[in-house]
Amino acid sequence: MKLPKLFEGVLVRRYKRFLADVITLDGEQLTVHCPNTGSMTGCAVPESRVYYSISDNAKRKYPGTLEFVKSDQGLVSVNTGRANTLVGEGLMNGHIEALKEYSEVKPEIKIPEGNGRFDFLASIGERRAYVEVKSVTLHIEGTQGAFPDSVSERARKHVNALVRRVEAGDRGVLIFCAQHTGLARIRPAHEIDPLYAQALEQAIDKGVEVLAYGCVTDLNTMALGAQLEFSLT
Repeated sequence: MKLPKLFEGVLVRRYKRFLADVITLDGEQLTVHCPNTGSMTGCAVPESRVYYSISDNAKRKYPGTLEFVKSDQGLVSVNTGRANTLVGEGLMNGHIEALKEYSEVKPEIKIPEGNGRFDFLASIGERRAYVEVKSVTLHIEGTQGAFPDSVSERARKHVNALVRRVEAGDRGVLIFCAQHTGLARIRPAHEIDPLYAQALEQAIDKGVEVLAYGCVTDLNTMALGAQLEFSLT
């Protein structure tokens, strides 16, 4: 994936969930859009080095978008929407080994028996794999990352929806996309959202598959990286 042109700055603060103030290299304070609904724990430390893009859409109130934050452990892509693009590319080019047999990939598929959508449907003939993607930016310690970084009822509903797909005879696959370059291992954040951790453990027992992948970037392009270790603890 080719990234938009990025500009360097320093984070002043992130606030109101969707806004952040940065100081540009010219010393100007700029308010930019923050495309991340989570708590961004460890990724919104004032005075962190950041990278932002500028949209040419004249209708946007805030043309700037916060894209990356440099943490002590690595570079973090805080634009959570990029996780779907990375995984989508990985599905299409066969990078995701467990799903490379599927020849057709469709994004944004309605959940058959409920509200909302799965991120992808991968299929070949009558065989189907429903895929949900979650962006991971929370660093715990060492190279350990966890999801979610705040209580997420929506994430739990997606896990339960994957279980229903497995019970219907399809594959249900949850992919954690670590957009934090310092992470090598992923687990559920039971200390933050114990109900999600419990639902995920039960889902795995019922046949939901869980994969984790990292990402690589040179701030010009970004791609899905190596498969990471996943564990429940």
